[in-house]
Amino acid sequence: MLLTGAGKHFSAGADLDHLRSLRDAGPEENLADSRAMKELFETVLGQPALTIAAVQGACVAGGCGLATAHDFVVAADNARFMYSEVRIGFVAALVATFLPLRLKGSDIREVLINPDFVSASRALELGLVNRVVEAGRLAEQAEALAVEILERASSESIARTKALLLEILGMPLTEALETAARANAAARGTADCRRGVATFLETKALPNWR
Repeated sequence: MLLTGAGKHFSAGADLDHLRSLRDAGPEENLADSRAMKELFETVLGQPALTIAAVQGACVAGGCGLATAHDFVVAADNARFMYSEVRIGFVAALVATFLPLRLKGSDIREVLINPDFVSASRALELGLVNRVVEAGRLAEQAEALAVEILERASSESIARTKALLLEILGMPLTEALETAARANAAARGTADCRRGVATFLETKALPNWR
């Protein structure tokens, strides 16, 4: 799954009409709105297929969270990222639950509490993005990354790995290791694993999974 922005910017920030509606919303309305956003993030994070966000220009607030919920983020060299929620008194609460999959604790604090733009090069250093490419080649490079991965990696293994990473996030070590052991054993019984092992033993080469 490849997500791209429709215009010069991936996401310029919150819809102003939506913000106006929240100004007078009550607790129940606010909770319903937050849960709708939660379901969007859950859908992206729980997607078994490979997901890649191709980001150009500004990538702000909820749009920034949506991009970084993807497995890979390919950023144009003109991309700029910002979790701007604290600027208007919001909290990027939902994003905070999955940023540990990308960033270490001190960097999470930096991007969520200091509402300033992060350049594409700095985002690469932090781990917020996986690749930085020339703006004119963004779509091409994002698609090339998808092809490269899907030719070399089993889609079944990708889906199982993604599910495991979400499941063990925040678990105590002993529980996480037991969960991982069970995931390891289950993966060995899949058709993809049997094919991969057989192909390697017979040819000393890996399958072309695509």
